[in-house]
Amino acid sequence: MSKKILLTNDDGVYAAGIRAAYRSVSPLGDVTISAPAIQQSGVGRSISIFEPLRIHKTIVDGVDAYAVGGTPTDSVILGIFAILKQKPDLIVSGFNIGENISTDTVTTSGTVGAALEGASHGIPAIAVSIQVTEEGLKFDDLRHHEDDFDVAIKVVRKIADKVLRYGLPENVDVLNVNIPHDVENDPEIEFTRLSRKLFMTDVEERYDPRGRPYYWIAGDLVAVGDEGTDVHAVAQKGNVSVTPLSLDSTARVDFSELEKLI
Repeated sequence: MSKKILLTNDDGVYAAGIRAAYRSVSPLGDVTISAPAIQQSGVGRSISIFEPLRIHKTIVDGVDAYAVGGTPTDSVILGIFAILKQKPDLIVSGFNIGENISTDTVTTSGTVGAALEGASHGIPAIAVSIQVTEEGLKFDDLRHHEDDFDVAIKVVRKIADKVLRYGLPENVDVLNVNIPHDVENDPEIEFTRLSRKLFMTDVEERYDPRGRPYYWIAGDLVAVGDEGTDVHAVAQKGNVSVTPLSLDSTARVDFSELEKLI
């Protein structure tokens, strides 16, 4: 029986990255696309509980797809319970335009959030992101992104095939895959841990024509990480980074160390 794969993203159902992701995993099984109707980057694992959701059936590069009027997490939930009406064998979220590395981004990324939602239903999940050369590229019209996805397609197909065959190791819920923008054929793949920081957060105060303040959350990239982290692998070594993530966010600490706090 053919494997069932649910494909989603946070850049929107018409983004170039999800079309590349489809080409990556379509040889591995029956692929269903359920993704936000519009750009939803930075929403994390946000879920819509105060308004109804609508699904619009559309066509992306000749392939049937479902555009969800909600978040990436909504797209996964509706994909499972309203579209497929069953759990798929694998969820792939991406290809996101812009890397999702460090604790900063995996807790805010809609790409990773969608994968975590799938994992919460016991489904193996892969989140895939591609590094950009400048931050502004993340906010361009991602339907027409110029990236060459050929290497990413090969890398993710190989990983997805193995996950479908063997599943994920115990205590691993999501593989967070990040691919350098200048990756070459047959790249080195490095298993990594999350770096602690990717952005030095800043807030810019500006004024509108009426003299009232408004604010932009901004910040500079921290492109240096410790050896063994995803930032070090992608930004410094140019390697593909694969970081195993767990839904269990419990700190690994001797509880006796906490007694002084209560």
